[in-house]
Amino acid sequence: MEFKVFIGLEIHIELKTKAKMFCHCGTDYFGHKPNTHVCPVCLGLPGALPVPNKKAIELTIMVGQALNCRINSFSKFDRKNYFYPDLPKGYQISQYDLPFCKNGKFLDVDITRAHLEEDTAKLAHLKLNGKEVSLIDFNRSGIPLLEIVTEPDIKNSKQAKEFLKKLTQTVRYLDVSDCDMEKGSMRLEVNISLGKDKLPDYKVELKNLNSFRFVEKAIDYEIKRQKEILEKGEKPTQETRGWDEKRQRTFSQRIKEEAQDYRYFPEPDIPPIRLNEKEIGEIKKSLPELPEEKKRRFTKAYCLSDYNASLLTENMKMANFFEGTASLAGEKGIEVKKIANILINRKVNINKISPEKFIRNILKEKTKPQIKGKDLNKIIKKVLENNQKVVKEIKKGKEGAIEFLVGQVMREAKGQVNPNQARKTLREKIKSA
Repeated sequence: MEFKVFIGLEIHIELKTKAKMFCHCGTDYFGHKPNTHVCPVCLGLPGALPVPNKKAIELTIMVGQALNCRINSFSKFDRKNYFYPDLPKGYQISQYDLPFCKNGKFLDVDITRAHLEEDTAKLAHLKLNGKEVSLIDFNRSGIPLLEIVTEPDIKNSKQAKEFLKKLTQTVRYLDVSDCDMEKGSMRLEVNISLGKDKLPDYKVELKNLNSFRFVEKAIDYEIKRQKEILEKGEKPTQETRGWDEKRQRTFSQRIKEEAQDYRYFPEPDIPPIRLNEKEIGEIKKSLPELPEEKKRRFTKAYCLSDYNASLLTENMKMANFFEGTASLAGEKGIEVKKIANILINRKVNINKISPEKFIRNILKEKTKPQIKGKDLNKIIKKVLENNQKVVKEIKKGKEGAIEFLVGQVMREAKGQVNPNQARKTLREKIKSA
């Protein structure tokens, strides 16, 4: 029996601000002693009043604009009520019906909303004096948290993974968050359900997936699990599930709440927020050139292949370094394509070298004797023997993988090989193998 897959994503991103969302406590808490970055506001003590962080609001709107969202000129905060140990007030200040950003589009996926809220405290489950205990660290409580919610437009795990990778790249370009999943500054949740022709009346939420690989594996498992239930004529339970990496399966955590269970109501201690067109326009002007725009410009301005332009625009630092070296290359008579190939194939550590020194090193290489003939063949033979998996991918048609092998040859030869000659010889050897 065939079923349509409906996948929606919820992405929580800690914003890069100096202070927390509603108080003056610092956000640089990672690695510090528990409960040292706290005050009456983020501890939820009686009488403490929240004051919104203007910078966090601006960063949220910036992300919303990058996702092609409509920005609400009138917005407000709401109380989301639920009782859990990591929530000091017994409610979370979030946004319900009037978020800052809504109705966007990114990579052909509709964005429902991008709203701002405060993060919760962190629970630590450990053994203390021989007993299993749960301790609470409130350092994270109150950190500005951006939540991006998509429509259930995603059809499979690969599409979900690609969407998340591109979204992360965009957020990093905007410099609003480092999106470090190991530190918890980016957390992923997936809503998934299967239906015959339309969105069914249930959904399963997969929570706390802390890598793109886990997202892909959890979705694939969940599609299979739900399909087996539906084929029996039963309906999957609407619930929250986690991912068990050791067992390679999802597991039930709790029955999923509906929106009405949270008893949302407007936050009485924070007035509604009004933004005028000038303020919204100023934020939009501050947007940097985004990854796809930069990639298109690189292919056109520097005559780069789509593949090379993608690699050089993976992050803002690499893109800026390439442009810095490209401008110097012209003055020294070095082809920009050569600069691109060296940066990609040799995996240059751009944190330890300046564009000027990089160009000087290339000029020095011109005076070195080039490795050819039997010596080149020996190097290529060694590279091919050590990278059989890549060779198989090339034989299957993944032509771009040849660049990895060129880089390995260049490394073995310490740059004393013409990359075009290395590429040509590699293709010949692979074809005849």
